[in-house]
Amino acid sequence: MTINEKLATIQTKFKSKKSRFNSFGKYNFRSAEDILEATKPFLLELGVSVTINEKLDDIVGLPIMTSTATITDGKDFMEATAIVGVDLNQKGMNTPQQFGSASSYAKKYALGNLFLIDDTADSDATNDHGKKKFVPKTNKPTLTSKKDPAYDKAVQYVAAGGKVSAIKAKYALSQEVEGALNTL
Repeated sequence: MTINEKLATIQTKFKSKKSRFNSFGKYNFRSAEDILEATKPFLLELGVSVTINEKLDDIVGLPIMTSTATITDGKDFMEATAIVGVDLNQKGMNTPQQFGSASSYAKKYALGNLFLIDDTADSDATNDHGKKKFVPKTNKPTLTSKKDPAYDKAVQYVAAGGKVSAIKAKYALSQEVEGALNTL
């Protein structure tokens, strides 16, 4: 059996539980550990091993975590990569946690890419956290969350006497963000 056939076997038979729960977004998700646990029965059966390698780069001052998941049978290999930015402005996290969070996401998505795991239902990008998803009717960049670093800049701008209308000229604002800015 070729490495392609071995990987295809795992991709078609793979089942992984979503053992983690996001209490803020109220959804279950799987972690890199869950994915690795679900691959273990295939390792001896197919004579393969799975490894994950990480690399940290700096692109224009932004730390980037690159994670590569590799499956090999000792002769041939296949790999998939995921790239995640490290958010050094993430509130409530210290620097090791910021890097650890990026590492966890990168590993999970590299494994997901390798094993063709569709995790769109897990993504914070697709989870509206109980609110209607904001879809702008413009090509302007969006400002839809108070957690966005641009929101903090907008608050500072308005607090210094700037107009919300000037921010609206630059960004497509969600109702929540616009309402919060108007109350400053």
